[in-house]
Parts: sequence; C-alpha cells; structure tokens
Amino acid sequence: MATQEETFKKIVAHCKEYGFVFPSSEIYDGLAAVYDYGQNGVELKNNIKRYWWDSMTLLHQNIVGIDAAIFMHPTTWKASGHVDAFNDPLIDNRDSKKRYRADVLIEEQIAKYEDKIQKEVDKAKKRFGDSFDEQMFRQTNPRVLEHQQKRDALHERYSAAMNANDLDELKQIILDEEIVCPISGTRNWTDVRQFNLMFQTEMGSTADGAMKIYLRPETAQGIFVNFLNVQKTGRMKIPFGIAQIGKAFRNEIVARQFVFRMREFEQMEMQFFVRPGEELKWFEHWKAFRLKWHKALGLGDDKYRYHDHEKLAHYANAATDIEFQMPFGFKEVEGIHSRTNFDLSQHAKYSGKKIEYFDPELNQSYTPFVIETSIGVDRMFLSVMCGSYREEQLEGGDVRVVLGLPPVLAPVKACVMPLVKKDGLPEKAREILNSLKFDFKVQYDEKDSIGKRYRRQDAIGTPFCITVDHDTLNDGCVTLRYRDTMAQDRVKIEDLHEIIRRAVDPKELYRKIVGDRLEDTEE
Repeated sequence: MATQEETFKKIVAHCKEYGFVFPSSEIYDGLAAVYDYGQNGVELKNNIKRYWWDSMTLLHQNIVGIDAAIFMHPTTWKASGHVDAFNDPLIDNRDSKKRYRADVLIEEQIAKYEDKIQKEVDKAKKRFGDSFDEQMFRQTNPRVLEHQQKRDALHERYSAAMNANDLDELKQIILDEEIVCPISGTRNWTDVRQFNLMFQTEMGSTADGAMKIYLRPETAQGIFVNFLNVQKTGRMKIPFGIAQIGKAFRNEIVARQFVFRMREFEQMEMQFFVRPGEELKWFEHWKAFRLKWHKALGLGDDKYRYHDHEKLAHYANAATDIEFQMPFGFKEVEGIHSRTNFDLSQHAKYSGKKIEYFDPELNQSYTPFVIETSIGVDRMFLSVMCGSYREEQLEGGDVRVVLGLPPVLAPVKACVMPLVKKDGLPEKAREILNSLKFDFKVQYDEKDSIGKRYRRQDAIGTPFCITVDHDTLNDGCVTLRYRDTMAQDRVKIEDLHEIIRRAVDPKELYRKIVGDRLEDTEE
C-alpha cells in the first residue's frame, strides 16, 4: 500500500501527464512555486469558480459581485496593515543555507506528537478489535498521556509566543524541541526575523516620478474600497455581501506542496456587511453554510473539519478554517473571519472619506461589521484532485487509475467513441457529439482500443463514455459507460442529453445546500 507521500507524488505526476497542471516556464527550468493550468486543469478550475460564484450570487438575492483591479493605491496597504504587519517569521539553517518559516517548523513538531498518539491508538485498535474503547485508552494509556502532555505544553508555549510576536521565544522553542533542518540534519539556526510578503513594483514613466506600488496580497481590499460604490449604485440594504474572484500575490519564502502554497494564486472571497453586534450570529451562519457547500460535492464528510484560530489577526474577533484532509494532513482550504469594522474604519481614516451606512430601521449611521469567507481556488483544486484520485485493482491484476471527480466539476462531461473507424460509425459519433456540444464539454476519441480509450477518460475524470457500434445504425441506441462503476447501459440517443444533464447540473448540489428556496440571508 502506497504511503501518503507516495500518493501525493502520484497525484502531482498525474496532474502533469493528463494536462491539469504544468510547472510555469518549464522550457526554462521553471519558476519556483508558480504553475500553469493545462487544458483539463483550466476547465476544472473554471467549474470550481462557477460553482462558488453561483452559490453566492444566485442563491442569495443580497450578494453581488465585482472585479477590482490588481493594482491599488499604495495607501490602501498602509491602511489595511499589510505594509507594517504582513510578515512571516523566518529562520535560516547555516549549514544547508535553507530558509524556513519558524511557525511551520513548530507546527510540524506539534503534528509529530499528534502522530505518535495516533500510532499508539491504531496499534491498540488492531490488538483489541471491536472491544476497543478509544476514549478510555486516550485518557489512561501512559505513553499516550506522555505524548499528549508534551504536545499541549508545546502548543501553549507556541501560542503565547505567536500572540506576543516574540521572535526570540520562537527560536528558543526550536532549540528546546531539538528541531533539525530537514536538509542538513543540524540545529545550527540563525535568529528568527520578520519578512514582508508583498511584491513591490513601480508605476510611472520616469525613475524620479515613479510611485512604489504593490501587487495585491489579497482580493478583500478591492471590495472594501468599493463598499460605498456598490452600496449606493445597487441600493443595497444591510445585511449584504460583495463577492469577488481574482489573482493575489505573496512572496512566499517557503512555497511548497505543489499548488497548495504559491506565489501567484487565485482567491474567491465574499465580504458580508452586517450591523454591529450581529457579527457573531452571521459568523456562525457563514461557517455552517460554507461547510455545507464543500460537503455537497460528495468527497467524504469525514475529510473536512473546522480549526478555530487561537491567534487572531489584528482585525478579527472570531476566525475559523475549514480544513480538508490532504495526503500531507488536514490543511486549510477556506477561512471564515469576523473582521469587525476594522477595514472600513481604517480606509475612512486614511482616505479622509466618510464610509458609513445609514440604517433606516434604526434611523442611525454606523460603520458596518464584516464577515469574510475566503477560499483559495488553487487549494480547492488540490483538495478536489486529492479527494478524487484513486487506484483500483481489477480482476486479472490490472490497475485502473480513476479521478472520481464530482460530475459538476469534471472538465469533460462525456466522450463519444466510434467502436471502429469505418462503416459510418465515426460519422454517427460526430453527429451525437454535435447534438451535445452546445450544453456540455464533450470529447471525441477514435484512437486505440476501446479499453484504452475508457482508461484515458477515467484518468481525467469523465463521468460518461458513449460508444457507437454497428447496432447503433439500426436501433438508434448507444452503449453508455459509467466511470465510477464501469457499468454499461444500452440507451437511446435522444435520452443522452437528459441523463448527462441530471448528473452534471449544479442545481442538484444547490438543493443539497439550501433546498428549493433561496438562502435566507436578509433577516
């Protein structure tokens, strides 16, 4: 059985081999932590974005979208706190000359204690079988208690250091825990220091007159500076939301794990403006709604969990992550944050403009509070790929590689295949393809044996294969093969459209989330 690390390597290789993700500028040996989406990857990514966008703007009458520019006036980032506070604590190993995030090294050490506990639990579960009481074992086993005590003590110390922004203490933790550099194996560490993650550039035609500006590190500020524009032109009443999908840029020093942490990435963010004092109610609402959105895809409810933040950002009074179980552990895919009125207040202060909402029901003006839902498109893409990839052992010893993608997200919905390249079968197959192509992304394939063609489509996650054979010309029926079960049905050509539509229609997912009504976010 493959280890999780081996599985992840296979997924990365699969992404390249089947046109999902390529290293950027590969003919020039690539650019670290920058990737290009291939022909299948861009379709999957666009489908993810469409699923998110419609679940915001179609299901909620009080959420609208914008598309703000990547370049923003530099004072924006002073107001938001990014110029002064958007930093990572970094540490170098003098022997390997490699740079690491100090917080990540410590979090990995905490995870090692958790892994040791889990190994003890798994061994005991195997030994005692059905009679095993996991809760009792965790509370009484000496080895588990020892590991738990070390984990909790480290966690408490780490949280205190992060909240106090104590860089000396972070280094001391790394030394006390005897954390070694993965490359050199030594503990020859430098001091921890802060590094700002924003990319800088210049705008202007002359060196003297150039203005220093930044590539945006998040898309949220474009929403905040347009709050009044959208509210007034759309006659929006609180509560209401503004959604946006767009590129963001961070000069990540420790960019790794494929598309999980990149320097150029895409975000899907929604800022929901509410009355002061009602923010925690809405925080709980969006926390629940967003988890339902993820689970509706059917990748497995047990693969998701919440992770509440102990160290809150300077602007937040509540924050949680929705984490997905990747091959390298549970990792954040989406964040839900109660940002208070920090952003709008800061932009009002720095711009000198009054940014308030007049509430006719309360007959007063106030600065709205904000609940943010922020999801990384690339992380979502990776979670879908990891949750869908599987290898199946078939009779006769063959292995089938399948991407069990949710049909609504699959890059190709169906592939039409003539059994042979003669006798009028290709012409009939093309005719069927032409009848479907206005509604669905459909491929045509006549190369190699039918078995090889099926395998190719399994590997890119195509839910249906449609085979045209000699009987088709007489009875008007085709063989419809289902990706997940490999079952085959004989169906009429005129029924194909409805069968595919039912499987790939996002409305079925929206009903799982909200039923047949619009989501009630207009209390």
